[in-house]
Amino acid sequence: MPEKEDEHTIEVLKLAKQALISNDSLKLKDLSNQKIHAVCCLQDIESITITLLLYTLSKLIERKEDLKIKSWDEFVKKINSLFDLSISALEQNNHQKYRQYMLKTKIVISSFVNLKEYIKEVLQKASVNKASKLYEHGISIGQTAQLLGISQWEFLEYAGQTNIPNTYLNDTLNIKKRAQMALEFFS
Repeated sequence: MPEKEDEHTIEVLKLAKQALISNDSLKLKDLSNQKIHAVCCLQDIESITITLLLYTLSKLIERKEDLKIKSWDEFVKKINSLFDLSISALEQNNHQKYRQYMLKTKIVISSFVNLKEYIKEVLQKASVNKASKLYEHGISIGQTAQLLGISQWEFLEYAGQTNIPNTYLNDTLNIKKRAQMALEFFS
């Protein structure tokens, strides 16, 4: 991960810690979306992992009351402690340790008391949701599925249920507009 991206990841983790403490699911989703750009540029598992974790945490906060989570404060302390360790690893430029702490964070989230099946489902949906964002940013279906560890079939099944295929990021201008732009350019 380039040094500038390390700094951004550190900032994202610090903001995520605050968002977790204040139960700000929208902030966590926003931070997750910010990391999508790094995923598109770097196509690395480190950026994908944090993107998925932040999105999953936002979903847990959204449904915290319905799920009747009793040990939420303890859970937040564990996650924030792992985020602190991740920040420290990045500050020391130790990407192996950073990956280990992110994996440990995923394990803690996945094994959260009484919510294993729900969290597994949220992580799966988060993977597919973030895959759609990557696809919208121009990463191929095959690459997107491979980066997120989901099958192309899972991704395509989700894409068929959403408006992803209808996103026209690469639409061209009609002939009249292009001619007008060319005339303005060469004038």
